[in-house]
Amino acid sequence: MQNVSKKVAFYTLGCKLNFSETSTLARQFQEGGFQKVSHHDTADIYVINTCSVTEHADKKCRQAIRKFVKQSPGAVIAVTGCYAQLKPEEIANIDGVKLVLGAAEKGELYAKVNELIAQNQATPEVHSCEIKTVSNFFKAYSMGDRTRSFLKVQDGCDYRCTYCTIPLARGKSRNIPVADLIAQANEIASNGIKEIVLTGVNIGDFGKSTNESFFDLIRELDKVDGIERYRISSIEPNLLTDEVIAFCASSSKFLPHFHIPLQAGTNKVLGLMRRRYRRETFENRIVKVRSMIANPFFGIDVIVGFPGETEEDFLETYTFLEQLAPAFLHVFPYSERPNTPTVFMEGKVRDSEITSRAQRLGLLCEKLHRQFYENAIGGEGTVLFESTRRNEKMFGFSERYIKVEVPYSKNLINQLARVRYTGISPEGNMIAELI
Repeated sequence: MQNVSKKVAFYTLGCKLNFSETSTLARQFQEGGFQKVSHHDTADIYVINTCSVTEHADKKCRQAIRKFVKQSPGAVIAVTGCYAQLKPEEIANIDGVKLVLGAAEKGELYAKVNELIAQNQATPEVHSCEIKTVSNFFKAYSMGDRTRSFLKVQDGCDYRCTYCTIPLARGKSRNIPVADLIAQANEIASNGIKEIVLTGVNIGDFGKSTNESFFDLIRELDKVDGIERYRISSIEPNLLTDEVIAFCASSSKFLPHFHIPLQAGTNKVLGLMRRRYRRETFENRIVKVRSMIANPFFGIDVIVGFPGETEEDFLETYTFLEQLAPAFLHVFPYSERPNTPTVFMEGKVRDSEITSRAQRLGLLCEKLHRQFYENAIGGEGTVLFESTRRNEKMFGFSERYIKVEVPYSKNLINQLARVRYTGISPEGNMIAELI
């Protein structure tokens, strides 16, 4: 079906996993003859890929729907993603929504939109099912939006952390075979992309549905011609094995960049969260990586204001993070989600206190990030440059995820270049000179 005159816009909330899925949906529409436009423009179809980690994410989805209805009256608004799985009827009841697709139906969105256009149906369609029955895997990777590609390697989660709705929204842990992912990596390489970020809900759990392992996956990806760099987007500390660390240390392609969720720096709160490790395990993993890889970049997730977290608990987490000295902190104020055990927990923390704790960790993050950059000055790195041009500067990220700026040169776009770090710009980027 050709839709040359039809314009489609996409709006993504949440994680890199959603970004990879939206990019794949966009390719399906473009291959079908639709014209992709910005979500700020008028369009015939708006596709919203939602997140539901916090109430704020749900609210942003509702706001986007109302904006698009006002922007393009009569447009088809299709909503998918985690919020759509958890509360399909709530979304369908918003004026202007024509289609709601849950976790199992996300991959059918393009076909469903075409059916809707052909039928000119007025009432909203809701396609959803019990999350326990979801077993299919929507293959996805991003393309064309950035210099690097986000490759979805895993979906769902079998963990039951007390604050989290992701198992309710995405279902059980599952993946496609390593061979299928290698084929996708080759497709990405054939388009000239040099860096892949491995993404999923719980990627260290890879292999459950195919009798393989995460180590099997990275070992085979390392052999793909054309892909020169890989980043592991996020991996649970209990799944970051010695075998995986040793492989990353020996590989020229897997970068010294680790994103590891901590969530709390006390065993008491980790227990309340039902996390699968203790603080000592987390510290052991950091020490192990540093013993094998020089100056790695660590990004660490942490939740503040969890029910039962006292000021003493928070200070213990703060001190622990200060001592670990990662390069970056992703700070999440606790947000109560329906149908999670935390709803019934005692010791709720006041909103004002949650905000205060988040701000204090935010300041610590700024200090640690600056420190990581300052320690790198005088050293060298290899940077993959992007196409963005601003004030005659261009930007890229080093292997250790240092954001670098150099004078703009068209010849550097999507190229790996060796640089020497010379200082920090007022915007907080690393200033560098080409070697």
